[in-house]
This record gives sequence, structure tokens and C-alpha cells, in this order.
Amino acid sequence: MKKYPLLLFGILCITISLSWAQQTVLELDASQSVAKIQPTMYGIFFEDINFAADGGLYAEMVKNRGFEFLEPKMGWLEPKSDRFSLNEKSGISTIMTTSDNAANRNFNRILVNNSEGYELINEGFRGMGIKEGATYNLSLVAAKHSGNISGIIVQLIDKDGKSLGKTEITPTTTEWKKYSAQITATATEAKARLKITFKGTGTIDLDMISLFPQDTWKNRPGGLRKDLVQLLYDLEPGFLRFPGGCIVEGRTLAQRYQWKKTVGPVENRELLINRWNTEFRHRPTPDYFQTFGVGFFEYFQLSEDLGAEPLPILGCGMACQFNTGELVPLDELGPYVQDAIDLIEFANGPVTSPWGKVRSDMGHPEPFNMKYIGIGNEQWGPEYITRYKIFEKAIKEKYPEITIVSGSGPFPDGEQFEYGMEELKKLDAPIIDEHYYRPPEWFRENATRYDSYDRNGPKIFAGEYAAQSVAIASPDNKNNWNCALSEAAYMTGLERNADVVVMTSYAPLMAHADGWQWTPDMIWFNNLESYGTANYYVQKLYANHPGTDLLSITSDGQAVTGKNKLFASAVKDANKKELIIKVVNTSENSQEISVNLKGVKTESEGTSLTLTSTDLEAVNSFDSPKKISPKEGSFNIKKRVLAETIEPYSFVVFKLKIK
Repeated sequence: MKKYPLLLFGILCITISLSWAQQTVLELDASQSVAKIQPTMYGIFFEDINFAADGGLYAEMVKNRGFEFLEPKMGWLEPKSDRFSLNEKSGISTIMTTSDNAANRNFNRILVNNSEGYELINEGFRGMGIKEGATYNLSLVAAKHSGNISGIIVQLIDKDGKSLGKTEITPTTTEWKKYSAQITATATEAKARLKITFKGTGTIDLDMISLFPQDTWKNRPGGLRKDLVQLLYDLEPGFLRFPGGCIVEGRTLAQRYQWKKTVGPVENRELLINRWNTEFRHRPTPDYFQTFGVGFFEYFQLSEDLGAEPLPILGCGMACQFNTGELVPLDELGPYVQDAIDLIEFANGPVTSPWGKVRSDMGHPEPFNMKYIGIGNEQWGPEYITRYKIFEKAIKEKYPEITIVSGSGPFPDGEQFEYGMEELKKLDAPIIDEHYYRPPEWFRENATRYDSYDRNGPKIFAGEYAAQSVAIASPDNKNNWNCALSEAAYMTGLERNADVVVMTSYAPLMAHADGWQWTPDMIWFNNLESYGTANYYVQKLYANHPGTDLLSITSDGQAVTGKNKLFASAVKDANKKELIIKVVNTSENSQEISVNLKGVKTESEGTSLTLTSTDLEAVNSFDSPKKISPKEGSFNIKKRVLAETIEPYSFVVFKLKIK
């Protein structure tokens, strides 16, 4: 019996010893600002990969609406019965080609033979997501060619052909005319399709068949998908980088992104095959095209909606070096440079200027006040540096106020990276874009990456980064908590170096659950729903609490960069009068922290936001979209000390009001 008190005492001593072993004392000095944090610190990188634009952000529900894909009937179905071709008996469609408009060469000429009922069905982007009671805006362009076709019946149908809502259009003329109508859905269906049938017989021409939800972002007709933009808006991003990414360069120069072809009337925007359609053998998507319904005007407009600085990236006359690496001869680079000059005029020029007038005619006479432009995406080597110099000279001569963003290549180290960084430093490049897709361990081990960077050298844009759970470009990568937590730890290092790092963005941004090519991705969606991953919520906690001034937070006089698997950074928000402390515990054990607050008087109670999971493999999903999401709590300050327990595998943001 007497042994038990001794045993309990021993257990108690061990427990106390372990508790003390895991306690960390931090010193936060709020008496002076270490560096100003730029409003652009945390932003968004958008690229049309994973059906992020067509089939995603762009709310158009009809795939190949203008019959302009390389296979003009791709996405359109003409059903057949078991015994005979329904369409051959009741009618037939023929793609006609004209030369009037390079962007809209094709239309569909439909011969309706009899009352058996010719059908034309569009499959949408892996189906069409419709919601019961919601209204959808239909439009099409038609011309009666011959006969007595008196009605075009348009229905939403399910997989069994059951009608889920319909409308009818009466064609009235032999000339091309745009018709509009509305369909109200009678049921919710993620894989609906659009069916077109006809009243009467004869020949009729159809083109630009389009269906949009009425409830788009800001209720703009032909606009953006509301739930996806809301997720971006909630991030409170400091900038929006667009349109990519590797699609800027193109697999070949002929397939590069040309911004001038993405503005003006939608029907005049020349379609382009998406370079991601056959890039990966594990996810071929031959039906992946860019209609540019989201073009440069829409990107600028979205930036404005989000309160974010627009950061367009332009090609520099080099096709993707992972593909053809095709180069424009230097004596033929002029048009590429002019595109950059004209883009600045499009964004900022007066309505009396040629490109300012184009912007004004699209409904935005006020300038977008663009401040940044990127030249090249992931180019490397002497060819890039030579071309960058030519762009820089031309832009600075005409628009010296514009900040040019250059690139250091696709990797964060190695010969290509070292060469690019050294040459760009010689040129006094203002901002250099760095990219890294590495394992979670790399992110935890590199929280000190920028500690040794030259404080008088170029500023850094961490333009594309994401922890890869398996390997770069692996289809098995997951947006698991291990990756997100590792990114949170790494981002304390980005924040601690805010005097060098002025822009950061996770990549890629979005992925369609049925149409992706690359994982991991920050936001996942299907035709009806969307959710933010654990990585999204890490980004959100940083972007919602960027602060205005970097503060010093140390342990034993050193930055908190992984000792005992603990990471920390601290900022002050002079506008909100808040003190914000970010702490990441990548350990499997709880950790006691004690933060001594110096040089500041705060309220006695604060708010905490915690992301945590004991399962490093845990992920958010459509079934559990907020499995890993911030949980709000409170804490107290006693004698200017914040004493809290950080749970295992946790990221916590502490907020305190400054007196």
C-alpha cells in the first residue's frame, strides 16, 4: 500500500518535468517596427488549369457554345436509337464555316426532316450543375434558312432524359438574330444536360448557344460563378496574379496567351486549345479549351472587386521550356514588347487613347490603376535575361512608374536559379518571382530561407508554392493537414522577412473535382459545390491578418524557426490597433508558450483562431468541407504575459487590441 504514493509522486514528477521541457518563453518587442508589411503581402495566383476558368470561375454552362473546338461538335450529342439513327431519320446537323470572323468561324446548320424529333444535346463541363428554383439565362443566335420551323424548345434534362425545366424561343427572321429566354430549374442536379428540339420542319442555323445562372457574382450577366468568387473575396487578397502560369508561354509560340484576343465582345474572342489538355498522361482532357470569357478585362475587374492589385503576366517571346522552348528572334521581338506597352495603356490610359477606349467601351472608363507587370513566367537562361532587358528598357522609357516583376525559373535552387538571380541582381530588378513545389519537410526546414537574403537587393515574390504530399505533379498528392501545417510554419519565415518578401501566393488556385490535371489545389469545386482546403484556411488566416508592421518575436534572442518544432511571427496592425501573433506547433506534443509583451499596452482579453488536427493525413472534402477550419477562442493577458498551450499539430493566431 505504501508503494502507491511513491509511484504517484514519481509519475507527477515525470509529468511536471515533461511539461517544463516543452515550455518556451518568447519575447515580443512592440516598441519599434522591424519593417513595413506591404499590402500585397498575401495574394492570389490564378491560372486556367483544372478547369479553373471555363467550367469553373466562368459561369458559362454550355461547352463549345460556338462550335469552334478543333472537333466542332465536341460536347454536343446527337442521340441514336437501337434500330436507327434518330437524327438521320428526323434530321441532321452540319458544321458550316465562314471567313467573316476569325474568332467565330463556325455555326451549326440543322435540317429538321419530320416530327420524329431531332435532338441536339450539350453535355456541359462534366455535366451542368442546376439548383431547384434557380433561374438560368439562355441565349442563342439563330437564322431561319428554309422551311417552317416555328419554335426552338430548350430543356434542362437529367441522365434519364427527364425534363428539369424548359423554355421556347420563336425564330422570326432569316437574318442572324440573338434570342434570349430563361429556364427555372424544377430540381437540383449536378449532371444535367441541355437539350434542344424543334417545332416544324426545315433548316435553321444556330450559333453561340449559351446558358448562365442568373445569380452570378454581382449579378453580372455572363459573369462569374458566385460561390467561387466569394471564396476568393473572403481571402482579402492583396493582389491577383493572372492569367498564369505556363499558359502564358504556351507549348508553342502560336499557342501562347495573347491578351489582345481576350478583350472586346465575347463572341469576337478567338478560342485557344488549353495547353493543359494533354500535358499529363494521367489526366488527358482533350475537351479543354480557352474561350476567354474570362479575359484580361474580367481579370482586371475581378481584381477591383476583390480590392486586390492586378498583376498581369506576359510572355517574353519564349514558349514553355519544358515543351518546345521556341524562341522569337530578337529582331522580331517588337510586337511582344508592344503588347506590354499597350496593356499598360489598356489598364491605365485615358479614354481618348486607343486601348483606353477599348476598356471604356467595355464599360470601365475609369483606369484600373495597374502598378505591376510581370515579364515571363518560369523562363531561365541567357535567352530570358536578354529578352527581359529589352522589355525593361521599353517599359521604363514610357512608363517609369510601373514596377516590373521578373522570374528566377521553375525551381528554388540549382544552376538555373543561381544564374537567373545573379543576372537579375546585376540589373537591379525590383521584384523577382520564385517558385517551389517541394515536400512538406522542405517547407519546415526552409523557414529561414530569406533570413540571409541581401536587404539592399531585389524584393522577392513567392509567386507559386505548395507542399507536395507525394511528389511534384503526382496525381496522388493530397491537400492534407501535414502539407498545410508545413506551409503555415514556412509562412512565419515569409512574414519575418517582410522587408525582403513583398508578395506571396499559393498555387494552383482551383480544381474541378471531375476535370483536374494537377494536385494539390487550394480550392476544390464540382458543378454545384465548392470548398476551401486546409491550405486555403492557412492562407486565409495569414491574408486576413497581415498587419502593417513587422515586430520582433524571439526565444533566447533567436527567431522562432523550428526549435522544438515551434515557429512564430508577430505583427502590428496600426489601422485596426491590433497585435497579432502567429504560432505553429508541428510537434506531436502540446507546447506551453509564455509570450512576454514589451513596448505595448493591450487589453486584458484577446481572441484566438486555431487550425488543428491530430491526423496529419486529414483533408477537407465535399462531405466535410470545414473539417479543418479555424475555431475561435479567447485568452487572457496577465502582467503583460500571454500564457497558452498550443495543441499538437496546430496553427494559432492570437489577436489583441492595443490600448
